[in-house]
Amino acid sequence: MRAVKVVQSPVGPLTLIADRGHLLEIAFGQTEQPGGYAAVLDEAIRQLAEYFLGRRQSFLLALRPEGSNFQRAVWAALDRVPYGRTCSYAELATAAGRRRGYRAVGGALGKNPLPIVVPCHRVVRADGQLGGYVGGAETKRFLLDLEQDNVRRSEEAGA
Repeated sequence: MRAVKVVQSPVGPLTLIADRGHLLEIAFGQTEQPGGYAAVLDEAIRQLAEYFLGRRQSFLLALRPEGSNFQRAVWAALDRVPYGRTCSYAELATAAGRRRGYRAVGGALGKNPLPIVVPCHRVVRADGQLGGYVGGAETKRFLLDLEQDNVRRSEEAGA
């Protein structure tokens, strides 16, 4: 049974969808009416709140993103992009096993059903420009700035 919960965040409302104990999707905006219950939604909301407060750098959730083998390889490679850092589409293509597949990587990122948790916002163009993002350029810039500011504060505190 699908469970849907809408949560407010610094980037606007997020719709979280789960089924059978797995987080399936995070959508920007309110895309469905809330309904059903799944403990993974409460945990996802808690971890997202920690992320937005700068207290969490990675997510520990039961995920079940649906996609092709290549899309799943791209999404898995995203987990290796460190918090507060970026990589290019070409670098991610190489990490996903398709060295010249940077355009295909862009397509896979656009179909990422779990933005923020699967950090596709960390992928930028080779010239350093943002490139696309399902949540929009302002949201992508916000998430990158949030992470980079937290890394900088952490480094300053440790110095």
